[in-house]
Amino acid sequence: MRTSRKTKRRKTRERALKKTQAAKVTNINHSAYNDAYLSQILKEVQSIALVGASNKTERPSNEVLRYLLNAGYKVFPINPGLAGQEIAGQKVFATLGDVDHQIDMVDIFRKSDAVFSIVEEAIKISPKPKVIWMQLGVEDKEAAKLAEANGMRVVMNRCPKIEYGRLKHELA
Repeated sequence: MRTSRKTKRRKTRERALKKTQAAKVTNINHSAYNDAYLSQILKEVQSIALVGASNKTERPSNEVLRYLLNAGYKVFPINPGLAGQEIAGQKVFATLGDVDHQIDMVDIFRKSDAVFSIVEEAIKISPKPKVIWMQLGVEDKEAAKLAEANGMRVVMNRCPKIEYGRLKHELA
């Protein structure tokens, strides 16, 4: 009988902890990220799916992809029109679901109106990505809420290349 009470209390504490952790994720001020939040994400992430990757070297998505590779991240370019080809020596995938490796972060280089469906696709991946990152000029508050409700951290209207360089005191 004592064991069942302990088990019940433990499960109650675990549920409360999960709710607290989920609340921490959803209480982010998306108009002003603090450096600790961004730094923690960039330290924890090892693999990045870059949605909207371009094979044109003059495009910002190509520059960011190459920078992140040089910074030590594993980067998976996502572009259905280039699937099967390579960008910077990395195989291009048509969709997030096609990537055969765990994705820690989804970096979105698409217009804001495409973000919600990308987040829906990311939620279906197992294990789910830890982070949804929307590039400069890309914001979708409803997609952010959906991602956060599914345990993911969200960054909007920022560039990981710029933030990495700024936080590492490098020129971005």
